[in-house]
Formats: sequence, structure tokens, C-alpha cells
Amino acid sequence: MTAGLDAAATRELLVRSFRAAVAAADPVRVLGEFLPSAHEIAAIGRTVVVGAGKAAASMALAVERHWPASAALEGLVITRYAHGAPCARVRVVEAGHPVPDESGERAAAGILSLARSLDEGDLLLALVSGGGSSLLSLPVDSVPIADLKAVTRSMLASGAPIQDMNVVRKHLSRIQGGRLAQATRARVLALVVSDVAGDDLSAIASGPCAPDPSSYADARAVLARWKVEVPPSVAAHLASGERGEVDETPKPGDAVFARVEHRMVATAHRSLRAGAAVFESAGVRAAVLGDTITGEARDVAPQLGAIAPEIAARDSPNARPGALVSGGECTVTVRGKGRGGRCAEFLLALARELDAMPGAWAIAADTDGIDGSEDNAGAVVTPDTLARAKAAGLDPRALLDDNDAYRFFAALGDLVVTGPTRTNVNDYRAILLLPR
Repeated sequence: MTAGLDAAATRELLVRSFRAAVAAADPVRVLGEFLPSAHEIAAIGRTVVVGAGKAAASMALAVERHWPASAALEGLVITRYAHGAPCARVRVVEAGHPVPDESGERAAAGILSLARSLDEGDLLLALVSGGGSSLLSLPVDSVPIADLKAVTRSMLASGAPIQDMNVVRKHLSRIQGGRLAQATRARVLALVVSDVAGDDLSAIASGPCAPDPSSYADARAVLARWKVEVPPSVAAHLASGERGEVDETPKPGDAVFARVEHRMVATAHRSLRAGAAVFESAGVRAAVLGDTITGEARDVAPQLGAIAPEIAARDSPNARPGALVSGGECTVTVRGKGRGGRCAEFLLALARELDAMPGAWAIAADTDGIDGSEDNAGAVVTPDTLARAKAAGLDPRALLDDNDAYRFFAALGDLVVTGPTRTNVNDYRAILLLPR
């Protein structure tokens, strides 16, 4: 039972729960069952695989492993630098994330060209995963890639949620917001690894094959709400769209989507359940709070920290030992000059909330293996985190104010480092309370 776990074993339990969550979203393990049957494949003309996202290369590899050797297969996918996989039949291009670059722009143009080359009897197999919004960057002709980079950087620093950011991206793109599906005559089968709360198809990778309910007016409202200044080319294009001078993205009910099917390969909720199962197997009662907990990272921390005492209460149905498991993508409004992604910032704020609660542990890590732009997936909080920080001369409040949570946990040796996982179903968080 967990009551007898020492510190090393408890830390390992937290990390093992995170690894189980990642494994549940590994395309190489789970994607095969979502592909067409061998009989269906035999009736297809050409099959072209396209895709973008942090899981794109592993998804393409899974397709290759399950696709009949005698059936033709070709394609092009884009993934983040260092997230590639050894594919033989599908070309893998690595590109910039979270800020787009020219490599992604060229590859996205290639994907659009492949989609346009297909006929009605063909299949466009679209592999869609988180991170695709940045990687599948093909701006409209009037917006150069340098300006798209600039507006992306500004939105990232603003604290805007990913759904709002993607409303803007879709209205600056020639391929997102349903335009990839619109560009082809073929049947479209989109296999999706969701990194978005609620699994909104229009938001995952900015919905290249999904109808877009948002408008140019919505995009301009997002920029105004988050006080994002944009280059003149971006402002001019969005204003032209709101005046009806350029085409809107295809909307729900558009005939193009009658030949589009989406299949959800992996979701955050499934991964949270897999992580919770690890705790349950160790004798820890686990409560899954859901995958839609979002907001400013330092504000979400006290909200979850306030729930934790309910587990600790002797008369609670979730009496110790117990774990709270949750997911969702927090945001960070960058005001300082430090290092650290949203998981580390969440944990630094949470450590201050849990300090008076003996036996409290926590983990938060991004399932893609990269917390923000750092080399860690996340970090771990222990019952003596703040005591060790004080002994090391670290000021948690000052480091939090400087957005420098990475340095805090690196100094304590509490970073969780996995390297790229080649999947992405958003953040995994668990608060574990052991007997005093």
C-alpha cells in the first residue's frame, strides 16, 4: 500500500502515472484500429497521407505499419523539430513550433498541392494533432511569413487561450479552417489526436478538415480583446475579410464536409483515465476532474489546491491516500524574462498552496514531452519543495513573478525530462495526498 512508500517510490508513482497517460495516446499503439479495412483499401484509387502536428510523424509511421504492402501509399507530413520518425513511404518534414517558419510554409504548400491532385475515387488521409496550427503555416498571399511569425509571437505572449489564437490563424491561412478539405475532390478521412479541451475539431491544428464557425470579425475581436498589435498586412487582410472582400472559411453545413469523416484516435480524457488507473493499482483512490481545466497557470493552481483538502478530510469519500487527476491547457501571460512553460509555472504556484499540507505531492507535465519551449516535460512538487528551495536560496515568489519556474525546479533537481514523445493530448496534472 502507498502508506509504506518512501520518497523515491512516491516520485516514481507520479512519473509512472504520467508515462501511462502518454502511452495511451501513442499513435503507434492505438492508431491501427481506426484505419480503413483491407477490403476498403483495395477499392481506393490513390491514397495520399498528409498531416501536421507533434504526433504527425508517429501517426504516419503507424499508418505505414498497418497499411498493406501491396497497396500504394504516399504523402507528406509536418512535425516539430526533433519529433521525426523513420517513415519509408511518407515524407516527414520538421518545422518550427510554436512560432512558424519557412520550412513549415514550404511543406504546407506541398500538402495543399497533393490534396488538389486527387480525384473523386481517391482518399486523402489527414493526420491531425496538436501543434499543427503552427506547423501547417501557409499564410494568404498578402501576409508574408515574417508577419505571421510576428503575430504568433505576440499572441503567445498575450495569454490568449489556444482556441482564440486559432480563430486568428484560420483567417490568415490558405489551408486551415476547413480549407484543406475544400481543396480536394477526394474522400477525406481525418484521424485526430486531440490536444484541445472538449475535443473541438475546429480548434485542433486549426481544423484543416473541419467546418469553421468563426468569422473575420471574431478574429479581429480576439486581437482587440488580448491587446495584440499586428503588422499592417495582417490588419488589412482581416479588415478586408470582415468587409466581405475575401472569402470566408467554409462553415458548418457546407457541402464539402459531406465527404469528410473524422475519427478520434486519442484524447486527453482517455489519457487521464490511464494515469488514474496507475494510482488505483497502487491503492490510491483517484478522482478524474476532467480535461477542460484551463486558465492562467498561476490562477488554476490555487483552485486545484483548494480542492485538495477535501481528499485529506477524514470524513471525505476520497479519504487519503487519494489523487486528483486533471488535464487541459493553461496559459501564461509573459511579464518576466525567465524560463519555464505552463506546467512548471502551475507547479511553482501550486507548491505555495500545498506548503501547509503534509504528505502533498504533485506532478504536471505536457504529454508532448516539451513544457513550452524548454527541454523538460514538466516537474514534480514534493512535501518539502519550499523548504529545500529556502535552503538553496531560491525565492519562489520572485521567480514566479519573473516567469522563471524552470530555474526553480532545475535547481532542486525536480524537472521531469522525457524528450519528445511524438504525441500530444495536452497537459497531465496529478495531486497526490499520502497519509501523514
